[in-house]
Amino acid sequence: QVQLQESGPGLVKPSQALSLTCTVFGGSITTSGYGWNWIRQPPGKGLEWMGAIGYNGRTYYSPSLKSHISISRDTSKSQFFLQLTSVTPEDTAVYYCVRFTGTKRNFEIWGQGTLVTVSS
Repeated sequence: QVQLQESGPGLVKPSQALSLTCTVFGGSITTSGYGWNWIRQPPGKGLEWMGAIGYNGRTYYSPSLKSHISISRDTSKSQFFLQLTSVTPEDTAVYYCVRFTGTKRNFEIWGQGTLVTVSS
């Protein structure tokens, strides 16, 4: 059974970079048909899709974040990463890593989420 787990600092200062790691257990991030996503939810707001890295390493970003987001991976560790530069308090959110399953066309497997607060 595939499980995802986010890790990273819970507090980031404004203007600094936010970096998170998603570790995938029980599966490979290079298996065809899956996309590996970052989704966030600010307090009191809805879910926001941020971007993804495909099984082939191709990346996709939300247009609203494209100027300061980067997603990468380490296939040897079954990990993928989020970096968000120049953060502001508006980037405070629960961040989720999520597997998209192409055959089901849905965000099928979610990590438990990690709260990141941007504050000085």
